Amino acid sequence: MSTRAQTVRRSAPRRAAARRRAVRRRRIGAILGAALVTGLAVALAWPSFHHAVREIALPLRHEDIIRQQARAKDLDPALIAGVIYTESHFRDGQTSQAGAEGLMQITPATARMIARKSGGVAFTVEDLGTPQVNIAYGAWYLRYLLRRYAGNETFALAAYNGGEGNVDRWIDAAERRNQALTIAAIPFAETRAYIQRVEDAKAEYRRSYARELGL
Repeated sequence: MSTRAQTVRRSAPRRAAARRRAVRRRRIGAILGAALVTGLAVALAWPSFHHAVREIALPLRHEDIIRQQARAKDLDPALIAGVIYTESHFRDGQTSQAGAEGLMQITPATARMIARKSGGVAFTVEDLGTPQVNIAYGAWYLRYLLRRYAGNETFALAAYNGGEGNVDRWIDAAERRNQALTIAAIPFAETRAYIQRVEDAKAEYRRSYARELGL
């Protein structure tokens, strides 16, 4: 066999190995490129995805009305948001079995009382379906209850859910026992759970929507 032929036979495995290395490098490069593209896509999409998840788990609507009413009624906007979340999950057009209407689930009787005390002479029950009116009336009622119970948010929320008459009786009964009315001592399980849900939601809205709520 000629020297040239021997050289060709010896170099063939080296060329094959070089080709295999080149294929591996191209394959690794393709994988890394795909991973980089995927990473960039995830990084770009993550804010939108995170926002979408947050909107499902902790929705917020009508934040401009909430901010305006919080300023007008001297309320924590996160409290208003927490009540709306607990009452209706920010779904418009909700009507309860008791006839409570809208985002903040206000009964017609309570709405008429609010209209009378706040000078809403042109009010009709149908107005409760309007977010502006519903949130304005709900915020007015929260401020009224906070004043009525000397700023005690637990009592105000208990009255929002269970009624002022019940809260007055619970407070009187606790005072006759020389005790303070606590959440645990409220006889209505629904009202106890309601207060906790509102307070939990209020804390979450403060954490998650501070900018939107003007906090």
